[in-house]
Amino acid sequence: MRFAIALLLLSCTLAHSADDPTKNLMKYVEAPDKSYAWKLVNKSETNGNAIYTLSMTSQTWQGNEWKHDLQVFVPKNSKPQSTMVLWNTGGKAGTGDSILGLAISGKVGAPVAFLFGVPLQPLYDGKKEDALIAHTFVKYLETKDPSWPLLFPMTKSVIRGMDALQAFAKAEWKFDVTQFVITGASKRGWTSWLTAATEDKRVKAIAPLVIDTLNFPTQMKNQLAAFGKPSEMIADYTRAKLVPIPETTEGESLWKMVDPYSYLDRITVPKMIINGTNDPYWPQDALNTYWGNLKGEKHLCYIPNAGHDLREMDKDGKKSLLPVRALNTLAAFSRSQIFEEPMPKLTWKWDAQKLKYDVEANGTIVKCRTLACDSNSRDFRKSYWKVLSESQPKDEGKGYNRQEDFAQPEKGYRAVMVEVEFLSGASPLTLTTQIQILEAKK
Repeated sequence: MRFAIALLLLSCTLAHSADDPTKNLMKYVEAPDKSYAWKLVNKSETNGNAIYTLSMTSQTWQGNEWKHDLQVFVPKNSKPQSTMVLWNTGGKAGTGDSILGLAISGKVGAPVAFLFGVPLQPLYDGKKEDALIAHTFVKYLETKDPSWPLLFPMTKSVIRGMDALQAFAKAEWKFDVTQFVITGASKRGWTSWLTAATEDKRVKAIAPLVIDTLNFPTQMKNQLAAFGKPSEMIADYTRAKLVPIPETTEGESLWKMVDPYSYLDRITVPKMIINGTNDPYWPQDALNTYWGNLKGEKHLCYIPNAGHDLREMDKDGKKSLLPVRALNTLAAFSRSQIFEEPMPKLTWKWDAQKLKYDVEANGTIVKCRTLACDSNSRDFRKSYWKVLSESQPKDEGKGYNRQEDFAQPEKGYRAVMVEVEFLSGASPLTLTTQIQILEAKK
């Protein structure tokens, strides 16, 4: 009798496990794949900086072998550290990437790695980027095969990248790299979230850039409320009838599998979220849907008047050549993780009745600013952010605690936030509060 009860309990447990779609991510990532391999193909040196180029095969997915360039940038006068930054991106290694990789590693003061070819593309009649992801989502809905969603092999490629970098460091430097700061932009920021969701102990921290869409079902409602329709930037998903999210068992399972929000209890590592205020993909206050539910240490940086590429734009519409503020903030966060340096902190509390932020900042503070922009609707994508006030702490910039007040707009809507610029190491670091949207009195 006891044996029968035990079998019944076991079968119930297995059934519950099978019904949890988030388990499919781990199942895919942990599956052995004999095609994984790497080799060092080149080393070059310029002005004391070294670039190692590796060739890596991460896996075979749906009959397609995923091959990657994997580069390691070592700035002059630096040495390997036990923690390494791993930036995942698309395409193949090029001259521009070398400039960017050396710039970031120089700011960090330690080796930084770039993993290219995330994802393998084009595939399936020339599909790339979001069109390719949407195609794989549709294939999952048709086949119910949980290996189809493209974010799974994208995540596995980062896991294999860590494997290759550890083996490379041991072979080339006779040194053990044990942990990584995982970062990337847009769908590679999405991949950064999911890499942390695997709970791989080598992931020390993540820095997802411009992927302000956790909690997908609610975010789709937010887009309709802000824009009146889904963003044109997600047209590949809309055309594939993935938006609105299909109200089927498979549709619900799909979004749970690929939505980082489903894994928040597992994503407890420190995180640095960097977004552009004028990103055409997301509503202005998209982050407010999930920020309060994030676990563990978290930091936020909104780049004012910057879009999906994070390059700032002046009032005449001219963009900066590089996303300088974003790169400085990413480098400062990475440096704190690599060298175990204390990270400047910004905490806040919003009073919706009095329209004020209570702000506390700790670190070497350069400036504290309040910013706002106005719009006739809740669509702020083309609105220009202006500095309303700027102040500096009196006690040598070591701490800051004050109230920042905002006024309702006379008409339409106003988005507001507080920004604090710190000095972290030799470079500036920017942290911000959440964005709040104020509505004119009716």
